[in-house]
Amino acid sequence: MENLLRDGDYVPNGFGGFTRLHGTQEVLAKALFKLTCRRGSFPFLQDLGSRLYELGRLRPSEREAAAKIYCEQALQGMGLTVDEVKLTQLPSGQASVEVWLTYQDEKQALEVRI
Repeated sequence: MENLLRDGDYVPNGFGGFTRLHGTQEVLAKALFKLTCRRGSFPFLQDLGSRLYELGRLRPSEREAAAKIYCEQALQGMGLTVDEVKLTQLPSGQASVEVWLTYQDEKQALEVRI
């Protein structure tokens, strides 16, 4: 079981512990962590994370296809299928990556800001 993270902090459950995630919600939380984390940023876990932060180095026409590849690479071995990825440039200079996934025949969506 995973604890629920919000803005980098564990969410209390009101009974002195932390809110726990189960099933699909647990898998989605792990997936969101892997997509948000920069690949190679943990010295002993070089394969943890995604390369989404590298999208700014690519030509705009290549970014969406690369984002899908980077998401598939980050989520490999989790039992998730990346169906579609949509990349949107935000006015703040950041980008929003919407990822549509299939997990146990259920469609799910995640959003990552990079």
